[in-house]
Amino acid sequence: MAQREAAGSGAAGRSGRWRAFHDKFVVEERFVEPADRRGLYRASVILAIAGLALFIATLISVLQADGLSAADGPVRDWLLTERSATLTAVMIFLAVVFGPIALPIIVLVVIVVWGFAAKHAWRPILLASAMLSGVIISQIILQIVKRSRPPVDQMLFGIDHTFSFPSGHVLGACDFLLVGTFLIFSRRRNTRAAVLGFAGAGVGIILAAVSRLYLGYHWLTDALASVSLSLIILAGVIALDTWRTVRVPGEEVTGELSKAETRQD
Repeated sequence: MAQREAAGSGAAGRSGRWRAFHDKFVVEERFVEPADRRGLYRASVILAIAGLALFIATLISVLQADGLSAADGPVRDWLLTERSATLTAVMIFLAVVFGPIALPIIVLVVIVVWGFAAKHAWRPILLASAMLSGVIISQIILQIVKRSRPPVDQMLFGIDHTFSFPSGHVLGACDFLLVGTFLIFSRRRNTRAAVLGFAGAGVGIILAAVSRLYLGYHWLTDALASVSLSLIILAGVIALDTWRTVRVPGEEVTGELSKAETRQD
């Protein structure tokens, strides 16, 4: 009897663990008004068009050495005149936070903690996918454009001989802040909080970009290209999330990996 009870308990435990693992990949589908869903798709299209237009304009200006890239030299020269010991220390700190070591660790911790804490892992998976997409896209463009960085004698935090267009630091910061903000506030109906969230993300992006320019590792157009690519990635996330999770009254929620939203994670 005791052996049968122990066996039953073990089977139940395995079944419970499997159910918990399975439920992580169930997507909660939320109901909104038709106009709200159209607004999400509209925002996605606008962001994609704006990002693509800005990237093309930036790329053409870099390849032809005119247009937007005409501001690269003056901006660099102005930042050179603003350098000081205190400001340099602040910019180095920002460069480390948004750098290739600290930022991936921060992102990984956020995704893992969010993934375990949330009942469903859809949003952490989306964030991870957006970050990985940014890395792949930036590496491809870097090898195609092969743009040289500013002179090495202007670099304040070690010498970097890799290509500069687009800025991986800025793209990573943009993807993490913009996509993360959307995924958090898209499930809340507090418009003011969402505005403040995106405003904070904007400040973080500006700080990340300025630190790279100030320290002498990138041109202004490198940062603009990164922002434009991040807008395209954000547009893709909004469209995918809307397609997968947003329903209007009257639509059914069906499928083994779908359920109606019951509460916020």
